[in-house]
Amino acid sequence: MIDDLARRIVAARAESQVLAAPVNHGLTTEQAYRIQDLVLAPRMTTGGGRGGWKLGYTSAVMREQMGVAEPNYGPLARAMILDGSTSEGAVVSAGVTQPKVEPEIAAVLDRDVSPEATLDEVRASVRSWHLALEIVDSVWEGYRFDWALNTADGSSAAFVVLGPALLPGDGRDGGPVDLSAIEIELSLNGGPQAQGRSDAAMGDPVRALHWLSQRLADRGEMLRAGDVVITGGLTKAIDLDVNDVVSARVTAPAAHADVTVAVRRH
Repeated sequence: MIDDLARRIVAARAESQVLAAPVNHGLTTEQAYRIQDLVLAPRMTTGGGRGGWKLGYTSAVMREQMGVAEPNYGPLARAMILDGSTSEGAVVSAGVTQPKVEPEIAAVLDRDVSPEATLDEVRASVRSWHLALEIVDSVWEGYRFDWALNTADGSSAAFVVLGPALLPGDGRDGGPVDLSAIEIELSLNGGPQAQGRSDAAMGDPVRALHWLSQRLADRGEMLRAGDVVITGGLTKAIDLDVNDVVSARVTAPAAHADVTVAVRRH
């Protein structure tokens, strides 16, 4: 069943098709991640190798929207990470079938993270924190899946638009970014759609990063220097249709109010 389901997912993605989610599949956690490995191996090969990781469902709002009870994770190929540092934003013109977008806080790692790393050591391993947009694109028709099927599909990862870095200080005392209190507004074609806070990701994106380092250790993996890690959606995901522009901006604290990131679909 593992090999067959992996082949079906790979073929559907190659043909820009969606699949009806199987019922009563009985997949275990380990089997779901094994299918994920098989599904994403070709993408890692053609996409320049692994460029980082994504966390899924670290916020209650995303778990509620998608009907998933707990977080998961999946690798990102380098080609999946798009530059969103320009005012025009990144462009997605191919490779998606039923895309949605959600805002996230992303980390770029400065050093490897030991599987035994403490929360403070994980925090110290980060070179920079960024505002980001994730484009998700489930292979399951209508986003109807359970945790195991979503995990098998790489947690629906399609692309990540990595936006500008957040400032090293909070504008008052020059201290580190308070990652638990960043407020974000998500907009579609200039109109506000949702608001979120960075603490939706397990209370603090650093905690989400620490959780990932421990889960990877369980499977013999680890976070590496240079990895880009997105720490989970902070609002409900919204549809990205042809000619749409989805953007996110930091609304507080004031020191980060000019930080924006956008994606266009052509």
